[in-house]
Amino acid sequence: MRVFGQFGSRLAAVAATAATIGLTASLASGGTAFADDAADYPNRPVRIVVAYPPAGTTDILARIVGQHLSETLGQQFIVENKPGAGNNIGTEMVVNSAPDGYTLLLVNPANGINASLYKKLSFNFLRDIAPVAGIVRVPNVMEVNPNFPAKTVAEFIAYAKANPGKVNMASSGNGTSVHLSGEMLMAMTGIKMTHVPYRGAGPALTDLIGGTVDVIFDNLPSSIAHIQSGKLRALAVTTDTPSDQLPGVPTVAATVPGYEASAWFGFGAPKSTPPAVIAKLNAAVNKALADPKVKARLAELGGTPLVGPPEAFGKVMKDETEKWEKVVKFSGASVD
Repeated sequence: MRVFGQFGSRLAAVAATAATIGLTASLASGGTAFADDAADYPNRPVRIVVAYPPAGTTDILARIVGQHLSETLGQQFIVENKPGAGNNIGTEMVVNSAPDGYTLLLVNPANGINASLYKKLSFNFLRDIAPVAGIVRVPNVMEVNPNFPAKTVAEFIAYAKANPGKVNMASSGNGTSVHLSGEMLMAMTGIKMTHVPYRGAGPALTDLIGGTVDVIFDNLPSSIAHIQSGKLRALAVTTDTPSDQLPGVPTVAATVPGYEASAWFGFGAPKSTPPAVIAKLNAAVNKALADPKVKARLAELGGTPLVGPPEAFGKVMKDETEKWEKVVKFSGASVD
């Protein structure tokens, strides 16, 4: 019995050693597999889903950074416009895509706003979209058709109060920062405007230039060329400080103390996308933001780069979602 006991002890020791070796090998294999997630990434084209039509800020930024990613990572980064439902169609498409790094979302303010504005979403933005990298933060600009009678924010407010509901406020869609920036002004001043949502900034700006609508609080990148050409007149920017790209244009807060809004953009991916793939994409995006040509282009659009790790952009996503939830509740806006 004593011999059997010794043999049993040795056998147990051998088994334990084998289990340890097996576990170590398994971990090593898993680690290698995990590292391999990004080793040959990307080995085919990557699509960047933009939940708006072409010509808006989200589309412009996707193409600027996407081009640099194509050059850096050696595969095409193709912009795919999927507008509709206030940005939700494109977002849902990404949420339901394979978490392999080959489908990315151009995250924008509507994602954070819609989390509280829409009551029946089939996804949870913060839970289902993993942060990849920030791109830029830009002001919105309150702008009117040049024939509109008001030339300042104060004159605009006075005109809107004298004509309740008769001022048509365009937006790039329900729940966008363009929409909620106008809702915020209404809530803080008591004016009443009629909201006219479009499927993106492009068609909204076309109608504003044509005089079909009166005002928009657009993201600066998609409007700056129209302002500089004189097709539209900027009344104010929505940030708490003026924009270097619009010298002489005041802030809304100069007339309405406490008013502040800005638009933020970056890349997201379906949850469970391998961290190694996200890290590789993050490094490539940060490299793009450091490129002099990209930096100059973003500066022309009035943007401040959001450089940093995925966690930093994740904090922006969370903070902005919480901020706009307060604005949505304050304004009483809701979409079923």
